Amino acid sequence: MRDNRPDWLAHAILLVGIALFALPVWLAFAGSTQDPDAIARGELSLVPHLGHLGVYATVLAEGVPGVTPVWHMLLVSLGMALVIAVGKIVISLLSAYAVTFFRFPFRMTAFWTIFITLMLPVEVRIIPTYAVMADFGLINRFTGLTLPLIASATATLLFRQVFLTIPDELVEAARMDGAGPWRFLRDILVPVSAVNLAALFVILFVYGWNQYLWPLLVATDPSLDTINIGLVKMIGVETQTAWDRVMATAVLALLPPVAVVLLMQRWFVAGLTEGEK
Repeated sequence: MRDNRPDWLAHAILLVGIALFALPVWLAFAGSTQDPDAIARGELSLVPHLGHLGVYATVLAEGVPGVTPVWHMLLVSLGMALVIAVGKIVISLLSAYAVTFFRFPFRMTAFWTIFITLMLPVEVRIIPTYAVMADFGLINRFTGLTLPLIASATATLLFRQVFLTIPDELVEAARMDGAGPWRFLRDILVPVSAVNLAALFVILFVYGWNQYLWPLLVATDPSLDTINIGLVKMIGVETQTAWDRVMATAVLALLPPVAVVLLMQRWFVAGLTEGEK
């Protein structure tokens, strides 16, 4: 007989995990509403001062002196994350489609070449990548921020595994119905892969949003500062650090990826747990 009693140990572990993740966020929110001098002295209170919430409007419009306004950095990060996520999905979808359903010379060689790049993260190939961007004149360009990051061997592998579950009978039926390659991709493969597309979009959006090293190298123009770069610059200013503005910016930087995860949570979980189509 199934025991329906709650597992208190599991619940306790989950609550501890939630507390460990939530406490730094709460500290950042509480600190954003307090006096920066008190924070600098280590007198950070866990109770937020709600009368100081206007710091969020101030930091969005102004940031800190000598640093790009926060609203502009958020837009740069948002554009970068969207281009990277959509670019990775489109290129990976087409790559997986080609190596799964088309027969051409060195097809598997091409697939394994893509797969091997999983062992070459951005940090390993960053010098030759920077040299290529410099040769194309893409340093301090938005294209240079995004172009080297829109290929994904992981997404290609995942899409290929999904496509391999498509029964041959469905492929033959589409061919007999007169569906060409593009129609087959649009009307059958994309709908079949919808939840996987959603799950990958969430993962890749967060990946693009969190980029730090590559934007730090390829974009020295302040107008291309991402929110992560801006946070470091805020802390590194020569004058006393405005910790309330820094913490308010950190909270604002959390909102877009959290919103994407919450809005697409159902599809994200389905894409990670769904079995055969």
